[in-house]
Amino acid sequence: MSLALRRLSTAAPGFEADFQRVLHWSAETDTAIEQRVAAILEDVRTRGDSAVLDYTARFDGLAAASVAALEIGQDELQAALARITPAQRQALQLAADRVRRYHERQLEACGRSWSYRDEDGTLLGQKVTPLDRVGLYVPGGKAAYPSSVLMNAVPAHVAGVGEIIMVVPTPVRGSVATGGTGGAGSVSGGGAATAAVGERNDLVLAAAAVAGVNRAFTIGGAQAVAALAFGTATIPRVDKITGPGNAYVASAKRRVFGQVGIDMIAGPSEILVLADGSTPPDWVAMDLFSQAEHDELAQSILLCPDAAYIDAVAEAIERLLPGMPRRDVIRASLEGRGALIHTQSMDEACAISNRIAPEHLEVSSADPHRWEPLLKHAGAIFLGAYTSESLGDYCAGPNHVLPTSGTARFSSPLGVYDFQKRSSLIEVSEAGAQLLGPIAAELAYGEGLQAHAQAAEMRLHPRNKP
Repeated sequence: MSLALRRLSTAAPGFEADFQRVLHWSAETDTAIEQRVAAILEDVRTRGDSAVLDYTARFDGLAAASVAALEIGQDELQAALARITPAQRQALQLAADRVRRYHERQLEACGRSWSYRDEDGTLLGQKVTPLDRVGLYVPGGKAAYPSSVLMNAVPAHVAGVGEIIMVVPTPVRGSVATGGTGGAGSVSGGGAATAAVGERNDLVLAAAAVAGVNRAFTIGGAQAVAALAFGTATIPRVDKITGPGNAYVASAKRRVFGQVGIDMIAGPSEILVLADGSTPPDWVAMDLFSQAEHDELAQSILLCPDAAYIDAVAEAIERLLPGMPRRDVIRASLEGRGALIHTQSMDEACAISNRIAPEHLEVSSADPHRWEPLLKHAGAIFLGAYTSESLGDYCAGPNHVLPTSGTARFSSPLGVYDFQKRSSLIEVSEAGAQLLGPIAAELAYGEGLQAHAQAAEMRLHPRNKP
């Protein structure tokens, strides 16, 4: 069956309306999900461990006598690292090394304390300190994501976070219920489970060992977010929660923001390819597949000024799609939110890219550095034909947790700075107080804050007082 993939042209009269329809995606969470998440959060806040156990049994089919029984010890993480194949172990270690090296550079560039003194001896500066404890949410209801462990835990470790707590759902096969980790199927009532150990993935546990995770718990869904945000008798309260999840996890993160920090509310995955026609069409087709295979709401768009090349990519998509194991998901994604867009020039393609502000932006060009200066808004920019987005997902080094849904216009990839906070340093000298005091007092009186003004004036020498 032929793929019904949108073909647009910026020269067409109705392009703008068609383009807006391609971009449209509502981030609003279903009301029923919001209500259910609110109830779960309040229950965990009130009952702590007992609520976590109940929801883990109900949604993951995972029964345990205590939350402590759901904790994965360091010995098990190390055992998982030993169990995986040598090739997997080497790939995991090399990826972790590259991610660590990149974030160490990031730390050197923007993550250090600094200070200076004015001519009057006043010291001004910034003190950068790591967060005490962070919670990392690693998806696990439908698939395993060791790369998410590396991308969240490594920068936290580099930043100097005191304790890294990982939560990952490990549902018993066939027992995942809608509402917790977000799988299909249902478990009725309290969820009488058949085992205390769910589907633990050795690569995920090995990644936790490599990345320096301190504690790990086999819980997921809104209840895991609540436990991290409020703390329970077993699970310590964290300062910030990072990591992706389903609609229940996203809703829970949104609701606990303010109680704790969060990284972002992520939407469906996106890729935008700017092509000048010099890259083999099969490569670009597969790059579009690489995001479309995530889920049906993922978005894959090609912008290109060469109509014949767009035809070649479309042919490659039709030819390669039947051989893809996740072809049904790819088809639904491409037909629902994908597009092949013919532009009048590469300059116009860059301008449209800035309007989209995509999560992943590939500049598939013979001279990508010619176009890179024109690109202002993107989560990550992949330069040149050999730079597939998938390399960034796993092992290039930069973080793969990126802003989606156009939020790259004002937000950034996850990084060392997300696991640090900054405090201003101010040490005013006696001479500096004589200079700054009258300024502060004048402004304070203007605001009607007399105590502010007098606190500054008390430090003035008699000759400087009004």
